[in-house]
Amino acid sequence: MKVKKIPLRTCVVTREKLPKQELLRIVRTPEGEVLVDDSGKMNGRGAYIKKDVTVLEMAQKKKVLERHLECNIEESVYDEIRKRLEK
Repeated sequence: MKVKKIPLRTCVVTREKLPKQELLRIVRTPEGEVLVDDSGKMNGRGAYIKKDVTVLEMAQKKKVLERHLECNIEESVYDEIRKRLEK
């Protein structure tokens, strides 16, 4: 039987290569809005971060997501991401 390939993506904070299920995709839409992409298929520029609150805090402190998405990210977006990670 053929083994199914697992898609790997790189966390922009830790630079780890992980399966897509272990990462959270953050997207800057063409309209400039920053959202969490649950489907993994939203249009726009995307960045993956590990599903870990400490990684999110590191990304916020070092402004990693802002550099990768090339826009300013409001505190409310980080709060929404934190809520999803704590579920």
